[in-house]
Amino acid sequence: MSQVAPHAIDARLLGRVDYAACNQAMQDFTAHRDEHTVDALWLCEHAPTFTQGLAGKAEHVLVPGGIPVVATNRGGQVTYHGPGQVVAYPLLDLQRRGYFVKEYVYRLEEAVIRTLAHFGVTGHRVEGAPGIYVRLDDPFSHAMLAQRPQRRAPGSPAPQPDFTGLGKIAALGIKVSRHCTYHGVALNVAMDLEPYHRINPCGYAGMATVDLSTIGIQTTWNEVAQVFGSQLITRLAP
Repeated sequence: MSQVAPHAIDARLLGRVDYAACNQAMQDFTAHRDEHTVDALWLCEHAPTFTQGLAGKAEHVLVPGGIPVVATNRGGQVTYHGPGQVVAYPLLDLQRRGYFVKEYVYRLEEAVIRTLAHFGVTGHRVEGAPGIYVRLDDPFSHAMLAQRPQRRAPGSPAPQPDFTGLGKIAALGIKVSRHCTYHGVALNVAMDLEPYHRINPCGYAGMATVDLSTIGIQTTWNEVAQVFGSQLITRLAP
C-alpha cells in the first residue's frame, strides 16, 4: 500500500449526531487505525449534554436537571454541548504530522482565533486556561490582554487564570492515544447558554460563557462550520 500523505485529512460535515455514539465511533476509529489510515476531521453538533473529563469533579456539576452527564476520557473538567455549537473532532496521527501535543493545542486554538477573525471578532488566549476568550465590553478590540500567555522565568509558578472582563467562546478537551488524537474543540455560535449556569464551566465557578450571537454576530451553523473546518485543515497541516 502506498504511503499516506502526511497532510491528508478526510473532512466530514456530520450535522447533528448523538454524543455517545460519536464518542464511541472516535474511540473505535483510533483503536483500529494504523499507519495507512487517513487522518479525519469530523464537524458536528450534539443534543444538550454535559461531559466530564478525566479530571472532572462532581461538585462542578451544580444542577444538571434533565440534561445527561456523560463521563469521557478527554482531559479537563465539565463542559456543555448543545445545538448551535460547532464541535470539531480532529482524528490525527501527530507522529506522522511531526508535532507534539502542546503545539497541537496551540494549532487548535489558532484555528478558532482565525475563524473568529473571519467574522470580525478578536479571540484571546488566557495564561493557564486552554480555550479561547473574548472581551465582553468590546469583542472586536485588538488590544492585547494583560492575562495573555507570557514567558515566565524558569521554575516560576504558573499564575492563576484571570477571566476578568472575559467570556469563553470555545472550549478544548483532547485525548491522545498512541500519538493519535480524538475529542477536540467546541465553538459556540448561536446557543441557549442557560445550561452553562448549571455547571462551573471547565471547573471555574462563575465563568462567563458567550457565543457569536450574543456578541452581535449573526451567522449560521453551516457557515461557521465551513470556515472553522477550513481553518483547522490549514492550521493542522505538517
